[in-house]
Amino acid sequence: MKNYFKLVSITLFTLLFVACSSDDDAAPEPVNEEEVITTMIVTLNGPDSVVLTYQDLDGDGPDAETLTVSGPLTANTTYDGSIRLLNESEEEVEEITEEIEEEDDEHQFFYTVGTGLDVTYAYADEDENGNPVGLAFTLTTGAASSGALTFTLRHEPNKPNTGLEDAEGSTDIEKSFDLEVQ
Repeated sequence: MKNYFKLVSITLFTLLFVACSSDDDAAPEPVNEEEVITTMIVTLNGPDSVVLTYQDLDGDGPDAETLTVSGPLTANTTYDGSIRLLNESEEEVEEITEEIEEEDDEHQFFYTVGTGLDVTYAYADEDENGNPVGLAFTLTTGAASSGALTFTLRHEPNKPNTGLEDAEGSTDIEKSFDLEVQ
């Protein structure tokens, strides 16, 4: 009987030791959580300034998001554009734009011009590998027109890419603004 208890004790000790040993000596990779973006401010500076603003302070909460455009764009004009991203859901507002700048090789904005809107765009910034980021851009208007302009921020897109269609990655934010060119 003594041998039985001795055998059971050794077996249990061995199982406990094996179950608690670590086969993975590597440190776990740090988790890079997705950015919380409650506010996007697109500023278009030309002979007149136009500001596009998205805000949704409660995320998926009951309050609706707001999208505003401060006025029309002027025809046949080039605007210098910039995008600012914020997380205003915290007591201290977090400047997400800085995170995008620090991780510029892992982010890219894409611009989609809707049917009827006569504008073109060009990237005005790039990451350390020479690939576009899109926090800065130029927007050139053509003739009087109207339509949507969509801004899409992708996290970890394929770089280089030929556009949103082959960029892959995950979408951090995507918002469309109805614009008018006069």
